[in-house]
Amino acid sequence: MGTIFEPTLSTSGLRPSLLPVDAPSMADSLPSVNFGFDDLRDRMARFTERFDNFIANGRKRVLEERNHFRVNVAELQEEQRVKTKEIETLGQKSSTHAQAIEREAAETAEMHAAIASITQQRNTRAQHRDRMKSEIAATRKQIAQRLTAQQEHAKALDAQARFNIPELEFWQTYLCLRIEGTGTADRLKFVFTHVDEQKWEREAWFELDTEKREYRVACVRPKVDSEDVERCVERLNESRDLGPFLKGMRGLLSAALK
Repeated sequence: MGTIFEPTLSTSGLRPSLLPVDAPSMADSLPSVNFGFDDLRDRMARFTERFDNFIANGRKRVLEERNHFRVNVAELQEEQRVKTKEIETLGQKSSTHAQAIEREAAETAEMHAAIASITQQRNTRAQHRDRMKSEIAATRKQIAQRLTAQQEHAKALDAQARFNIPELEFWQTYLCLRIEGTGTADRLKFVFTHVDEQKWEREAWFELDTEKREYRVACVRPKVDSEDVERCVERLNESRDLGPFLKGMRGLLSAALK
């Protein structure tokens, strides 16, 4: 079976009975407690002020440090730029210095090569000078020997000339001989006539070279046997007697015209 709900019954049973208005409340009967909210409020206000000051100072210090850091960074960047420029300048100077050293080294090597070449030329010229001195000394010695020989030969010729001139005049007349120059030093031309019985004016001649101590016949017209000429010249060089030589050469030329 269901129960029937009656509002009046329920509210009246649960709601307390109404008290008089002037009756004391239960809250008034509780003891009063002081929690110190004002002091806490003041302390919180002071803390908030200090915290705000701390934050403001922190922000200021951070801004100052940031600005100081930026200034330092700018100074470092400027210093780095200056140092980089100085490094580039030093690099250029170093490169220029290295090139100068390389040029100096090349010039030094060239100077050493030139000095070596000049030294070699000096040594070669000194050797050539010494060789020339030796040759000059030898030449002077030869010249002195030749001068002595020529002087002795001239003396002999002078001594012989006193006898040769009358004898030569005799042989010129006796052998129909004429002596001429050839235009060459130390060479005489002996011309004979009356060597051809059929034609007395016909001439025969030879040239005698007296440049050296050993005489020689350079040229003969008409042509005769060279061995016969050499025998005549050998007798002349041995005896230094011109008369028999001229007589012998006239005989050879006369025989060649027959």
